[in-house]
Amino acid sequence: MALPMSLGVLLESEVIEDPLYKDEGLCVLGIFGKTAMQPGSPKEFLINTLADKHIYHLFGLDETDNQNSGGLIQAYYSQENRVLYLVLTSVCDNRQLLRACESLSAGIGHSEAHESWKGADKQHCLALLYLFSLCHVLLLVHPTCCFDVTYDRLFRAVDALRQKTLPLLRAAIKDSNISKEWKVNCRPCPPRLLFVFQMNGTLRSCGGTGSDPSGGNADKPKKHSPRRRLQHALEDQVYRIFRKSRVLTNQSSNCLFTVPANQAFVYVVPGPEEDPVAAVLGQLRSNCALRENDTNTAVSGPRRYQQMRLSARHLSFNVESSSLSGGQLVDCSLKEFLWQHVELVLTKKGFDDSVGRNPQPSHFELPTYSKWAQVAYRLHQVMIANTDEESAELSVEVQSQLKVLEGFLDADAKFSENRCQKALPLAHSTYQSNLPHNYTTTVHKNQLTQALRVYSQHARGVAFQRYALQLHEDCYKFWSNGHQLCEERSLTDQHCVHKFHLLPRPGEKPEMDHNPPILNHNSRGRSTGSCNCGRKQAPREDPFAIQAANYDFYQMLEEKCCGMLERIDFPVFQPSTPDPAPACEEAPRSPEVAAPVLSSGSEPSEAEKLKESIPASHTPGESTSLSLALSLGQSTDSLGPYGDAGGGEGQEKRPGLVNRQASTVEYLPGMLHSGCPKGLLPKFSSWSLVKLGPAKAYNPHTGLEQPGFLPGSSFLLPWDVVIRSRSEDEVGLNEPLDGGPSSWPAPNKALVGKRGSAGGLGRGRRRDDVARAFVGFEYEDSRGRRFLSSGPDKVVKVLGPGGAKEPATRALNTDMPLYIPSPAQGRGLKHHYAQLARLYIVVPDAHLEITLNPQVQLGSPPCSVFHPEQTELVLPPDGLWVLRFPYSYVTDRGPCYPPKDNQPLANYKVLRGILRANTASPLPPQ
Repeated sequence: MALPMSLGVLLESEVIEDPLYKDEGLCVLGIFGKTAMQPGSPKEFLINTLADKHIYHLFGLDETDNQNSGGLIQAYYSQENRVLYLVLTSVCDNRQLLRACESLSAGIGHSEAHESWKGADKQHCLALLYLFSLCHVLLLVHPTCCFDVTYDRLFRAVDALRQKTLPLLRAAIKDSNISKEWKVNCRPCPPRLLFVFQMNGTLRSCGGTGSDPSGGNADKPKKHSPRRRLQHALEDQVYRIFRKSRVLTNQSSNCLFTVPANQAFVYVVPGPEEDPVAAVLGQLRSNCALRENDTNTAVSGPRRYQQMRLSARHLSFNVESSSLSGGQLVDCSLKEFLWQHVELVLTKKGFDDSVGRNPQPSHFELPTYSKWAQVAYRLHQVMIANTDEESAELSVEVQSQLKVLEGFLDADAKFSENRCQKALPLAHSTYQSNLPHNYTTTVHKNQLTQALRVYSQHARGVAFQRYALQLHEDCYKFWSNGHQLCEERSLTDQHCVHKFHLLPRPGEKPEMDHNPPILNHNSRGRSTGSCNCGRKQAPREDPFAIQAANYDFYQMLEEKCCGMLERIDFPVFQPSTPDPAPACEEAPRSPEVAAPVLSSGSEPSEAEKLKESIPASHTPGESTSLSLALSLGQSTDSLGPYGDAGGGEGQEKRPGLVNRQASTVEYLPGMLHSGCPKGLLPKFSSWSLVKLGPAKAYNPHTGLEQPGFLPGSSFLLPWDVVIRSRSEDEVGLNEPLDGGPSSWPAPNKALVGKRGSAGGLGRGRRRDDVARAFVGFEYEDSRGRRFLSSGPDKVVKVLGPGGAKEPATRALNTDMPLYIPSPAQGRGLKHHYAQLARLYIVVPDAHLEITLNPQVQLGSPPCSVFHPEQTELVLPPDGLWVLRFPYSYVTDRGPCYPPKDNQPLANYKVLRGILRANTASPLPPQ
């Protein structure tokens, strides 16, 4: 075989042997070990030296030679020398190491990289076991002249793996044509292990002289050179280490390998010469000497083989340094060092390496190439290749036995396991310290962070992540096993105090013994609230549902207080089916909401013109029906006579279009705000508008006589509204002078405003040109303390008789805050906020229209603006009206919690324009 090839390719191919050597025995020589970080691999270069041929390239194997699993072992068969060289490459070689690092540079974690390295180590051990099962002589190559003690652990791991897989290997080669001893021991003989070290620079510098490196007498000649003395020292060290760890025993048949008792088994390769020209000349001189001593007589047969070996042996000796004294022994070359062991194999003498009082001879067999290839192929299929279906089951079982290597190869993982196991109880104790019986997710995460911090201070190694995940699981199990607090928050942003529980169904009673318990939410927070009209106060629980906050509590008090009062009901959802469904969050919006705002220079569309043509006095039903027609894609022409909003008196109305005000199938699950789809109404109204009585029911000198008001803060603010009536001069100027019937007075009827008439008051002026209304913004805190405000930062305070003097103009023309600090804070450090709860309006008995349009904004724009189900509501005259605001506000994304101490209150406000006054035209005389 002229070129080296992969072992798998060699075993599957047919090697044409020379008939002269076909029946002779074969010595199998395995080479493994580590290489230095330099171009080329010294392991392959050794074969060049041993075979006296340029077999391997200067820079080692090609990149494509070791891509598959069979490429881990390279083979070269020297038929003339009857030696088969097997070279094992692994992650200990620089090429494989670089390739492994490139595959691990994809951002994987530390534990994944560790698993990858340990997997490579296990496959390396399996490949070593393959070599120890087939080779007669093994050569361990090391890049330095110091023995690596990790080989002791590696050999013990391979020996343990051999003991585990020995029955499987016997089953794999039981049908081979080999001896019984080979079948039982699964190897031709206990292999002999030899060591090859590379010379260090320090020893190489002192090796050129005969001086003692230890500083002895330089004049006294030494029997051995420094390199040979180093070899003897390394032999003693290696033998002592392996004997102490029980890798080597007295009986060689029980060992993974043997070392000779009376032969050298350590060789130190000298370094390259300092002068490359002298090295080339020396090599040329040795080659010329070989040519001169070569005989011209042709010898064939076994004699030729013996003659060739002897000539190679005698010519391999050389003197290491000419400066050495004549009494110093001559060092042998690497080929001579190795060939003395190979000759014992080829001459069928075998190895007698057992020691002790009763040494037992070990078996030895020198197979032919065909027998060896048969056994090597079967073991290759079981241990490395795994491409044969017949041996697939044995291969799987062999792979499963690799776990025995973990105790030998994974010492760092064992250390990491011990450290992490000791750190885990400390982390558990940290997590459970200062914990309440039930706690929320936030507390759980904070405690878990503290536990992980303690764990990371003590845990180390590759098991860190696995035990950190176990710590996560253990802490979560502890929390969820009866310590989990209900995560529901009330509408005032307070947690439920119960542990994890289920809500009772309608008509179901709470059950504490159920697992999990069935309970209603409770935050143990209680406050004092007033009813719709404000005349009765009662304690209230902290609400968790919007219906309980804005409807149920007031309905309960309505039965005791304001149930008989006159009211204006806001429209709510009226179902037409027995099982109405809530509207989806992705409900399509009408074009009125979805259409972008027109800029000042753009032309309004036809739909916008039609919407602007609707008078402000139209009912919400007419506006909704028109927008619904536009959302259906109909133009104004398609509406025909029904599309004219300002049509004549005799015009018909289309019932189907007018009555379609809101959906009767889907309802709005939350509160109504500016972001809600059009045509949807909630099942209940969060607002309330009641009438306490006529306008005279309010006495401006005494204020509101209701409980909970702070002293002097129950007076409404006066609001003077000018009612413009026409004087006598204005009547003459404003009436048309076209001679029509309207320009002449009716017969027997005096003109209004004339002097001397019954209705004249002189000077053309009337006394009823100013009407006085009263307005009050009431705030209420959680303790039931109430007060009226005259501005964003001012509380009404009337100390003497006469009522409030400050007009309501300031409060009506500004944005009133929804939350303000309570005037009575108490002794605690926590701020108490008072919330806008009611709006009082005293509408006088005059020709005056007061329009109510409340809009509440929570947050900085853009945000949702809350409003009642009916906007632009005209209040009837002569009445004391009370508008009750919602207690809580909820959108589709969740509740709008009250502001915290560090949040600005200016973003929570009631927009200006809540009240608007217009002069009402007098009713025609009957």
